[in-house]
Amino acid sequence: MAGTRALRVAVVGAGAFGRNHLRVLRELQQAGQAVELVAVVDRDSAAAAAASEKFSVPGFETIEACLTAVGGLDAASVCVPTIHHASAAAPLLTAGVDLLIEKPLAASLADADLILELAQKHGRVVQVGHLERFNPAVTAAQQHLHKPMFFEAHRLSIFTPRSLDVDVVLDLMIHDLDIVLSLVASPVREVRAVGLPVLSRKVDIANVRVEFENGCIANFTASRVSTERVRKLRFFQPHQYLSLDFARQDLLMIDVTAAAGMDPAMLAALAEKAQQAGALPGGHPSAGLSLKKVAVELGEPLRLEIEAFLKAVRERSRPVVSGEDGRAALALALEINEAIAVHAERAGLRDFM
Repeated sequence: MAGTRALRVAVVGAGAFGRNHLRVLRELQQAGQAVELVAVVDRDSAAAAAASEKFSVPGFETIEACLTAVGGLDAASVCVPTIHHASAAAPLLTAGVDLLIEKPLAASLADADLILELAQKHGRVVQVGHLERFNPAVTAAQQHLHKPMFFEAHRLSIFTPRSLDVDVVLDLMIHDLDIVLSLVASPVREVRAVGLPVLSRKVDIANVRVEFENGCIANFTASRVSTERVRKLRFFQPHQYLSLDFARQDLLMIDVTAAAGMDPAMLAALAEKAQQAGALPGGHPSAGLSLKKVAVELGEPLRLEIEAFLKAVRERSRPVVSGEDGRAALALALEINEAIAVHAERAGLRDFM
């Protein structure tokens, strides 16, 4: 990238997400990519000072102080709590800064629309941090997509005090909502959902069934009170079944042409067993199935996400995960939360919500 001007980038928010953005940006800079990490912002002076020292960049408590001190910024990562996304994005967009905003895009559709309106008004790029879109296993799965008709998503985590400003739908499930929306590319027809708070004041576990206008069905389960960590997506399409493990960046494809009438539960069990055993290309003679472990080029999703964002900034192109994509995922997540509230009322769970 010799001769290319380095993009001047800041990170707003020095929590767990922000520190990872700082780390990756510093690594890209040290690797010779045309990017310069110039500042970190956090309203907590201790957090700003700690990040400033660790990454050898100026630290500020406000966005305004940062913009005044460091001069023009090309781009910034917004990694503050979701409820502050709009208030952090507004002055940056107005100042002509392109943004990578951590998911979800905002806490409400009104805030999301404000961000998108400001981005359009000032001609700015907004990419939303739906990290799993950049998971190499997802990239590999997209190459084998032809007509997905049934999805099963499981995203389970052990409880931590992180991200308790939002419920499990906006915290965890929204990753899978975004991916399925991008793969199905059809309007939502119906949403059914149930969810409960367990260890926090917000919904900690939820199960959702979404039907799309094209007939595709997607089931989502998300929990942040599990005893294990699971990140899996499985989907069926005519004569094929794909099983994706986000954590392992692993993709297993089963060609079911030879056994088109098989029970989906049996196929899922076979895929699970094969995936755990590290299945290699081959077959399952008793079922007449062809099991194939799809080649996946491993990589850190966050680095791939930030590199894609910087490319969109430099080329002035539509991001892989646009602001509109982020709004669509947020809209579905909020619709799911409304369905959970309706179910709670019908089931007499109001006192537990």
